Amino acid sequence: MNALNNNTTHSCARPPDNTNNSHTMRLHLIAGYIEQIYLVEYPDKLLLLDGCSYNDVPHVLDFVENTLCRPRQDLKLVTVSHLHPDHAGGAHRLRRLVGCQIASLNKSGQWYQGASGLAMYSIDSVLAWYVAYRQRKPLKPLLYCPYLFPDYQLNDGDSLPGFTDWQVLDTHGHTDRDMSLWHPATGQVYVGDVLIKLRHKYVSPFPVYFVKHYYQSLQRIRALKPTYVLMAHGGRQAISDAEWESILKNAPTQRRTVADTIKHKLFWRPKRKNEDG
Repeated sequence: MNALNNNTTHSCARPPDNTNNSHTMRLHLIAGYIEQIYLVEYPDKLLLLDGCSYNDVPHVLDFVENTLCRPRQDLKLVTVSHLHPDHAGGAHRLRRLVGCQIASLNKSGQWYQGASGLAMYSIDSVLAWYVAYRQRKPLKPLLYCPYLFPDYQLNDGDSLPGFTDWQVLDTHGHTDRDMSLWHPATGQVYVGDVLIKLRHKYVSPFPVYFVKHYYQSLQRIRALKPTYVLMAHGGRQAISDAEWESILKNAPTQRRTVADTIKHKLFWRPKRKNEDG
């Protein structure tokens, strides 16, 4: 895989290829609404490493057609790391527009199930808008189908259909169905929201529903000794051993969800001096 290309011009001039290998794939970073979008280019096909936001879809297709100078139908597969608006919101829309297929982790049921699930879906959409507000972005439509209907449901260790150089990793903890993608040939791993970089600090995502599994997912990613970690919020980073130690040390030890946060705010009280720790 060649060096990351941040070219977002619209001149229909292909980014220069720094190798003489016609089979080399190229990784393109596209600035999304509130997240970074990774598009992997091969000579005969394209792979989108996450489903992006609903309103990112025209931007992604514009990049394909007017920067890469390729037909939109070259996009063959969209993976969905988890069901939050900036990772799943554009998947169905892309499939409808270009005929691509969707792949996700093999989990039973839907993440947003029942009345409580729909309430959580609404809260997650509001949180995404809050992120946009903090980034001084205009408010744009984020609403999308809360239920995902993938063409492929993949298990840990599977290869991506049509892109067998990518391996599926079950790295849940942020939600119950977080899928990371490992590329052994280049030592790069896409982690979705498993890890986030804010300014100059690596932090855990919000929420974290399954604390034990989340910690194990961090350990697993570190054990791969990746050359680069590709984050939806934080870009492409080389993480040192010292940074990994800090990440693991500061990983949450208790659930962090909206409901838990509200309970904590309502019922927390400071300890008195005579109370045992």
